[in-house]
Amino acid sequence: MAHGTGTNGDLAALLGEYSVEVTSRDTPAVEAAASMMRAGTEVFVANLPKESADMLVGAARTLKRAGLSPVPHIVARNIAGPRDLEEMLARLAGEAGVERALVLGGDRDVPAGPFDAALQLVETGAFQRAGIGRIAIGCYPEGHARIPDDILARALRDKLAAAAENGLDVLLVSQFVFDPRPVVAFAESLRREGIATPLRVGVAGPADRARLIKYALRCGVGASLRILRERSELARNVLAGETPDEILGAIAAAAAERPALAISGVHFFTFGNPAGSISWAEEARAAAAPPPLRAAAGR
Repeated sequence: MAHGTGTNGDLAALLGEYSVEVTSRDTPAVEAAASMMRAGTEVFVANLPKESADMLVGAARTLKRAGLSPVPHIVARNIAGPRDLEEMLARLAGEAGVERALVLGGDRDVPAGPFDAALQLVETGAFQRAGIGRIAIGCYPEGHARIPDDILARALRDKLAAAAENGLDVLLVSQFVFDPRPVVAFAESLRREGIATPLRVGVAGPADRARLIKYALRCGVGASLRILRERSELARNVLAGETPDEILGAIAAAAAERPALAISGVHFFTFGNPAGSISWAEEARAAAAPPPLRAAAGR
């Protein structure tokens, strides 16, 4: 199996920490993750605007019972108020054993309540009160379609500062990319600024072409889309649902050569097909495993 410029060992090391994403109402995807993934692996659970807290808690509980680590999306613009936030986090921790949550602002134009940014949620102290001491924060190596770069950078610094002040352990999770270079450059910029927070790299798992392009345009992965236009072979592979060998191979090589980048694992955006991403990740891990020892010949 070819994996770009990285060795199988580099890629396996990068995939030592990988996670996948499902939505709370997608029961087949939740069940696929529950049945296929290694114990302890993180499964991020998206919570869309029309999905209830009951659905989010239920999906997280299913994953926890399967031995996995659910990471629910807590979306500022979807929350009606402080009491709803406290109750939802208490249930996630108490009923589903949640230890880490992904904190997001959200895309809906009109917030459901007083919150409209992830920073506000971090500042409430609600996560610690629920017993959730670890959070993930989204980041954008290629910028965001609707948010200027300087505002993005300031918001990230503010969220990291607020998390530190509240004693929360933080993981950065990037928007998905099709080109390794913006990820490496983004990690370099973080470290130059003295930010040591680990970065988990987002990539697109096998997905329907139309859905993938629509999502990419909405989320602002412009440089990566330009790469796809310029490199027809890569575009054919990615848009046909092929695996991210070349992209992650190059990132794995950079992570191995420069540990100070603190590139820590891979996050698969699965677009309703977690089985494809899980199968590929486990195959890549297995490719680097040493062959089994032969039994010693009889004396």
